[in-house]
Amino acid sequence: MDLCSQQFVFAQMMDFLPRREFNACVQRYRGDRRWRSFSCRDHFLCLSFAQLTFRESLRDIETCLRALGPKLYHAGFRGNVSRSTLTNVNRAYDWRIANHEFLWIEYIMSDFLHPVPIFRCSTKE
Repeated sequence: MDLCSQQFVFAQMMDFLPRREFNACVQRYRGDRRWRSFSCRDHFLCLSFAQLTFRESLRDIETCLRALGPKLYHAGFRGNVSRSTLTNVNRAYDWRIANHEFLWIEYIMSDFLHPVPIFRCSTKE
């Protein structure tokens, strides 16, 4: 298989998240009612990207995502990323949507992080 025809690692990771669950959460909190050009999904992808790549500021997030340029679409982003858009969206979107998704990620990853229960041995007899 050609290397160019494969997905980005970030896009592959985001494919593990259940799209139906995310859409139900967006509908529940009416997340996409204000923004047409930058969806809740784009916002969540920006937040996830920032967490996974240890970005520290909006400027840092924007610079890193803009460096991807035309590859941004193939990484899963559909909206245009800019600092002003991220600032406005951070104020407007309901925080419960991202919270719900990050809790879902934590639940999924718990199987990978702790597949076997950790037992502690006591030194007392």
